[in-house]
Amino acid sequence: MEEITNNQPVQAEENTSEVIQVRRDKLTAMKESGNDPYVNVKYDVTAYSADITGDFDNYDGKTVSIAGRMMSRRIMGKASFMHVQDGEGLIQVYVKRDDVGEDDYASFKKWDIGDIMGIEGFVFRTQTGEVSIHAHKIKMLSKSLLPLPEKFHGLKDTDLRYRQRYVDLIVNPEVKDTFIKRSQIITEIRNFLNGAGFLEVDTPILVPIEIGASARPFKTHHNTLDMDMYLRIETELYLKRLIVGGFDKVYEMGRIFRNEGMDTKHNPEFTSVELYQAYVDYHDLMDLVENLYRTLAERVCGSSVINFQGTEINLGKWERLTMTEAVKKYSGIDYYSWTSDEDARQSAKENNVKVPDDATKGTVLAELFDAFVEDKLVQPTFIYDYPVENSPLAKRKPDEPMFTQRFEYFICGTEYGNAFSELNDPIDQRERFEKQVAQKRKEEPNTKAEVDYDFVNALEYGMPPTGGLGFGVDRLVMLLTDSASIRDVLLFPTMKPIDQPKKEEKPADFECACFTCPSQEECKAAQETEKAAPVEEKIDFSNVVIEPLYEDQVDFDTFVKSDFRAVKVLECEAVPKSKKLLKFTLDDGTGTNRVILSGIHAYYEPEQLIGKTCIAITNLPPRAMMGIDSCGMLLSAVHKEGEEEKLNLLMVDSRIPAGAKLH
Repeated sequence: MEEITNNQPVQAEENTSEVIQVRRDKLTAMKESGNDPYVNVKYDVTAYSADITGDFDNYDGKTVSIAGRMMSRRIMGKASFMHVQDGEGLIQVYVKRDDVGEDDYASFKKWDIGDIMGIEGFVFRTQTGEVSIHAHKIKMLSKSLLPLPEKFHGLKDTDLRYRQRYVDLIVNPEVKDTFIKRSQIITEIRNFLNGAGFLEVDTPILVPIEIGASARPFKTHHNTLDMDMYLRIETELYLKRLIVGGFDKVYEMGRIFRNEGMDTKHNPEFTSVELYQAYVDYHDLMDLVENLYRTLAERVCGSSVINFQGTEINLGKWERLTMTEAVKKYSGIDYYSWTSDEDARQSAKENNVKVPDDATKGTVLAELFDAFVEDKLVQPTFIYDYPVENSPLAKRKPDEPMFTQRFEYFICGTEYGNAFSELNDPIDQRERFEKQVAQKRKEEPNTKAEVDYDFVNALEYGMPPTGGLGFGVDRLVMLLTDSASIRDVLLFPTMKPIDQPKKEEKPADFECACFTCPSQEECKAAQETEKAAPVEEKIDFSNVVIEPLYEDQVDFDTFVKSDFRAVKVLECEAVPKSKKLLKFTLDDGTGTNRVILSGIHAYYEPEQLIGKTCIAITNLPPRAMMGIDSCGMLLSAVHKEGEEEKLNLLMVDSRIPAGAKLH
């Protein structure tokens, strides 16, 4: 008996090309015999595997036609069994030579795992009790020229599953279940909002200006108009224009694009829902969120209590805390004890939280929240009343104008959505926009950020009191499908190309322009040698100012206790909600990856540093920054050129191995 399944080990590399060639030869033979599988344009399917196995009594003895991919086969002389996977599951098929004919059976024995076929036969149950189809007709519908892998989950290069999602879906049925559930979640969101009277609309994806928000946009160019355009980073301003125009309840579910770092919770393009409702405030939207999440959990998961990464989450029970209450609860720091901005900055310093030199009380409060609170919010929690400094579109609280009517909600230490009582004062809005753009231009001198004065113009016509909410669909799908990474819930996540080929420059024909060289060959060799010689970069240090050397003597015994090591940068990404911090995942030679945060985003983009060899102090105690433990310090060199500070990360020869100790 010959048994073939998709669980065979992946072919050794040296044999792979041979296996592919065998399959190609089979295809050639089929075409030459007049059985080209690719000429088939349709096949009448009358039933699916899940229907047959789930309702056997109604299908027992009936003739059905199914189509799908052969996933395993057991050849036993004149009869064989195989499993066929269609769009809904797996079913066993019994193939007998006397029933399908000698020629078709001989062809069938040459088919390969992964081939797509049509089967017509009657439904029965085998002696072992397995629901099956007894075939009396079989037909090849498409030839698989590449062998299926054993298990994508078992591969060390796990991102191959994301790069070749089509194979992932074939060999890992649970992956398909995740995306079926994603579709169900999206449908239920629409059902909930449509049932609540909201109107779904579409707004532009290509927008004419870069707004002053902190998110970095993707830029493109419109040739006909000869103007730069930007992929949207939000749908907010267009949707609120519709509220001005008289739509009282609107929402949009669509793609958002942000030219920023990638990690398990962030992808450059993602799906969001933004909704706006006239004549309600942010407290009404808290009620809406509670009802929406509870409804989704019950309809998609069967209960409002779900499990996410080993933690039981009750989506039917939510806590509500102001930001000041949350910071006091988890850190003991009382915002209302500060009498000035200087008090707030001193409090941050005493608690090892780095803030800007000109930080206000509101800015410090937000930094303390990031450092001490966010990762503690495991069960569903609303955090509301945010400082005005980080909420430029939210309406101020009448009784506390330093705070805004804004909330975010958190589950398992992650932010899932954001809502405001929307600002509808055009004068206040203009001032906040202009301040926001000025700040962005200060931080990024080359930015093209502008104030959206057309939106301000819309507000001047009058916008009613409005509540606005935005939340990420992908994170919600992660929660309801118990998925650890955003890539697990995106069919085709953004991936860096593997071994992207470099453009090859055609060498120009050599022509000697000399009149004194002894020969063309010698002249050419001399010129090639000159081209190959390294050209030393000329740097002007005349305008460089460095700090004076320390004059105080340093205790040598203390100094040598610092453990300086060479480290390799495995991954580098921006820290969410931080404009300065980069998160490095480093190989320090120990076999366990080390995480270090460094405030150098103003000088480097993350992708520039991946693969570099740097120097770090590796024996410092962990220090929490933005809720992440930073285990060490990367060394940089700082100097000034005029009034501008310059920083360079210390990078060394890549031949130095990870973990090499400096002395």
